[in-house]
Amino acid sequence: MNILAGVYAPDAGTIELFGRAVRFQSPRDAMRAGIGMVHQHFAQVPGCTVAQNLALAARQGPFFLRRAAVEKQLADLCRAYGLRPAPQAVVGELSVGERQQLELLRLLAADAQVLILDEPTAVLTPGESERLFVILKDLAARGRAILFITHKLDEVRAAAHRLTVLRKGRLVAAGLAAPDCDCSQIASLMVGEAPPAAGAYTPGEPGEVVFALDNATVEGARGGLALGGLSFQVRAGEICAIAGVAGNGQRELAEAALGLRRLANGRRLLGGEDITAWPTHRIRRAGIGFVPEDRMTLGICGGLSLADNLNLPAFGADAPFLLRRTVLLARARELAAATRVIYKDLAQPIRSLSGGNVQRAILAREMAAARRLLIVSQPTRGLDIAAAAEVRAALLALRRRGVAILLISYDLDEIAELADRALVLNRGCLAAEYHRPLPPHATIGLAMAGGERAS
Repeated sequence: MNILAGVYAPDAGTIELFGRAVRFQSPRDAMRAGIGMVHQHFAQVPGCTVAQNLALAARQGPFFLRRAAVEKQLADLCRAYGLRPAPQAVVGELSVGERQQLELLRLLAADAQVLILDEPTAVLTPGESERLFVILKDLAARGRAILFITHKLDEVRAAAHRLTVLRKGRLVAAGLAAPDCDCSQIASLMVGEAPPAAGAYTPGEPGEVVFALDNATVEGARGGLALGGLSFQVRAGEICAIAGVAGNGQRELAEAALGLRRLANGRRLLGGEDITAWPTHRIRRAGIGFVPEDRMTLGICGGLSLADNLNLPAFGADAPFLLRRTVLLARARELAAATRVIYKDLAQPIRSLSGGNVQRAILAREMAAARRLLIVSQPTRGLDIAAAAEVRAALLALRRRGVAILLISYDLDEIAELADRALVLNRGCLAAEYHRPLPPHATIGLAMAGGERAS
């Protein structure tokens, strides 16, 4: 897809667009030809506003752009397709779900005729995914071609007309009628063997309270409150899940728990001790692992090697003055093997890995660091069926060791498989709390949308 979008140049072969051979020197060339791509890692300028990012996507236009005209175009597109990013919002302060919507708006504003979407529903709720499918089908009906890349098999059957399967860079099947395909058949083509069975929930044995937020209030970057008086606990050997529509305080909750965001009110407790005033590095050293939602910004140092990123906890303030390189490399190999990170050389920059392998590397590092608590957002985002099953099994193994896990996920199937307890956030407040057995997805989805409060 990166070749088609102009990111990479092909070593061999041809690209045909509207019946003629084309060759792109850059993504700008591809966009001028009418091809746009929404990457897993968004191509945005975080310090600029939504409207400014939209203006940058224009294929052509005057040297000076009128802000009012750009904002009107944005408002018209949002109204036409049911999307919501505010024109003056700073992109770096948006949730991942909102940033993904901006990417789609960027392609629509540039009048792209071929849309490539890489895992577009990874951060969306079922309701948001269904609305996206309606938009995509409408765009297809208007003559646009859409390439939809996903590991979610139900989405393949719901959204696609035709199906192509790749495995390890090679074509396995093409031209299949997607609605007629069986999910197990597709999964077997994807992984080369019978797919792992969907896991049934296995109850944990919760122990003492490890972590708690008590009446926590966090100010939002765009004014108002991102979290409003939130209180909850996570126990040893328990997976406590946070469900909610993207942009309802999940990112702020995770960052507040780790000390990356200041509490305007309330307390942060670890093992009963008030750690509200602790800096993040001290909280980390107390045995807390953190897998962020935005892995490329907060999860890694992109210019450093894979080995250095896997060993980041070793470079803390309390590390010895000299670190043996052979020890670090051995540790990196061990962690990479634990989650099956695919790489050529431990010295390669981690940003050169695929999104799924970056996620595997972060998970390996943070699960090893989580002696008491793991805060993990979207753990299986961008992973294939087999890799996602392995990650969920690793989280359950961590729970069996007595680690408390705060799981933030937009995937209700994942929550149903893993969570001992589920909390629903709506506008930064606790909208519902569910214990086992969890209610149907529709009930949880209603609470996510603010339509039900339950305990």
